[in-house]
Amino acid sequence: MSTTPPPQALPPTETRPEAGVPTADEGAFAWLRALGPRGRRAFGGAFGGYGLDSYDYFTLPLSMVALAAYFGLSSGQTGLFTTVTLVVSAVGGAAAGVLADRIGRVKALMITVITYAVFTVACGFAPNYETLLVFRALQGLGFGGEWAVGAILVAEYASPRHRGRTLGAVQSAWAVGWGLAVIVYTLVFQFLDDDIAWRVMFWTGALPALLVVWVRRQVKDAPEAAERRKESPEKGSFAAIFKPGTAAAPGLLKTTLFAVLLSTGVQGGYYTLATWVPTYLKTDRGLSVVGTGGYLAFLISGAFIGYLTGGYLTDKLGRKRNILLFAILSAICILAYANIPSGANTLVLVLGFPLGFCMSAIFSGFGSFLSELYPTAVRGTGQGFTYNTGRAVGAVFPTLVGFLADSWGVGGALVFGAIGYGLAALALIGLPETRGKELQ
Repeated sequence: MSTTPPPQALPPTETRPEAGVPTADEGAFAWLRALGPRGRRAFGGAFGGYGLDSYDYFTLPLSMVALAAYFGLSSGQTGLFTTVTLVVSAVGGAAAGVLADRIGRVKALMITVITYAVFTVACGFAPNYETLLVFRALQGLGFGGEWAVGAILVAEYASPRHRGRTLGAVQSAWAVGWGLAVIVYTLVFQFLDDDIAWRVMFWTGALPALLVVWVRRQVKDAPEAAERRKESPEKGSFAAIFKPGTAAAPGLLKTTLFAVLLSTGVQGGYYTLATWVPTYLKTDRGLSVVGTGGYLAFLISGAFIGYLTGGYLTDKLGRKRNILLFAILSAICILAYANIPSGANTLVLVLGFPLGFCMSAIFSGFGSFLSELYPTAVRGTGQGFTYNTGRAVGAVFPTLVGFLADSWGVGGALVFGAIGYGLAALALIGLPETRGKELQ
């Protein structure tokens, strides 16, 4: 009697219903394959939007010295540019989150990109300090919403196993946009007079308009998540994310409060550095435009690798352990960077890499962590509010540095960034671990 041999076992696969494609779950780029064709287009839209968001943001810090000279500003006044951008970004981020839950992720993404591009260009036409301050504030409306919306869009396509790496890769677009801004800054300020160069920097912020055309044609919301969102009576509800828990049903109030504290700490530390390091290199360290660009290249290279590494570690270690690890390391790096002896500029160059690495790796888990803390119907609302409220409150840190820079020096005042990372570590006490969670 003949027997039929049993079928050979197939390699493990994971099917993403949204993408409709079973994909291999192993290998360095398994996270990208697992997204499927539609998910990869969503990834491209979110990556491009966040990279150009970064580019438009850094047109200001890189032009800060020229702006201060052109308008005759104090350190406190220039620090206020960052503060209003980040404070208004809380409004923009919260509004974009609600829109994402009510009209869809892709439509909200396009609105945010158009908003930050239009007002970045408008900054280049500002005739005085007050007008520039208003335009920069309005730019914050789009700037605040883009990351949260793009992260949710991709998170809803990503598999639980790879979500940290996938969102970490999206996060790395920030370093790409930052690097592009430094290249353009170096060229523009090298060949044009400072009085016109800062305007040209802002005018180049029109680039994101090209991305919107592609997103409109190619990118769609994840079908299953979109269906769940539409069916929920609480979609886009602020009341839902502030609902206290009961014995019968857990609420989201505690999660929201601690997520805001976490975002405040991490972003307070980050934006202190992002805003003031270019000025620190030019004023405290005495570097030229080309020299500043070279030193920033080390910082940005570390940031790019940090985003990718942090994405990998947040899947391996868990969301909370990854954030705690890099909160400690970032605080140590800031203190070391701000206390380098005068004349030791080579050490500034060397420490730029680990500084950029640590302060970026801590962000890699944010997209996945905040997405996993909230249900589908209020995912945009919760993530948009917590991330951007934290950004607004964290804006106090770069402002303090601005007002203290005249007496302490920029380097001395940078220590406030380390305090921010301490707050982030404290916030983890009140948040659950979400690694491997299915998005419901």
